[in-house]
Amino acid sequence: MNHHTEKLKLSILDLATIYNGESASKTLQNSVELAQLADHLGYTRYWFAEHHNTKYQMSTSPDLLGAHAASFTQNIRIGSGGIMLPNHSPLKVAENFSLLEALHPNRIDLGIGRAPGTDGLTAVALRRSREAVTGYDFPEQLDELLSYFSGHFSSEHPFKDIRPSAEQLIPDLYMLGSSDGGMRFAAENGLGFVFAAHIAPHLAIQMLNAYRDRFKPSSFLQEPKSALAIIVITADTEEEAEYLAGPAELQWVRWGTGQFALAPPTLEEAEHYVYTNQEEKIRQENRGRFVIGSAENVEQKLRSLAEKAGVDEIMILNMLTDKETRHRSFELLADAFELK
Repeated sequence: MNHHTEKLKLSILDLATIYNGESASKTLQNSVELAQLADHLGYTRYWFAEHHNTKYQMSTSPDLLGAHAASFTQNIRIGSGGIMLPNHSPLKVAENFSLLEALHPNRIDLGIGRAPGTDGLTAVALRRSREAVTGYDFPEQLDELLSYFSGHFSSEHPFKDIRPSAEQLIPDLYMLGSSDGGMRFAAENGLGFVFAAHIAPHLAIQMLNAYRDRFKPSSFLQEPKSALAIIVITADTEEEAEYLAGPAELQWVRWGTGQFALAPPTLEEAEHYVYTNQEEKIRQENRGRFVIGSAENVEQKLRSLAEKAGVDEIMILNMLTDKETRHRSFELLADAFELK
């Protein structure tokens, strides 16, 4: 192992996906167990995503999931990847995360997203009005949210006397991005930045480097702090890793061809699936979203990716369908990167 490189941190992003026809309760129990394992293995943070009106994902409320997972873990940071700010009132987000920070001091992260994380109609239902969805006011929303945490509203701001909490309680703040938009908000406001390389692999290195070049220190963060998120599937051998990656690859091909209603494929289904020429083409195009292989090969690939992107942290989107292989994958990575 290469010892002169700085220690690379690993974290986990969880969509709380229902696999193999499990119950919702079982899925959430699996998430808590994985968070506990990650805590034990030395992972840095465990984040829950926010999705709505998705039949096979239980990640509607990252703050509630985070509160639950944090109370079953000791050291690992817990947070949102992300809270989709357009769906929420900034005050409510500030209140919820101040509360989490009071419950679990110095362990809470607030990752902020700009998209609704759902379809247009559901976005209206979440926001209670069509007007709220058609107007673009993200910059104002973000500004308001950050002002609650910093206490730095302008003297003429109508909300200047509103406090989200009895004390000033500030989680670690990150902007999520899969384009230059998220990167600019992160750099301008002096926030941490996590780039979703599983969504836009071709932009990841460029955007993470641009973030560091443009970063302006803030009351939240003095130095740039960034991570790259990607799907990682590791097993004892290359062959097994390829086999275990089958369902995730098939899932992404389906998403790429507009098939959103189908249940996440099982290992068996993925193994026997015959791709059409068009689907195979999409599958090959998707390869950049994944890092698949034995722990040794994955370690080399991730280190090289982290170096090019200038990050000291990789956030792993967990898309393994079976609990046993999921746990094994994260154990192998923890060993390879000597997290403990």
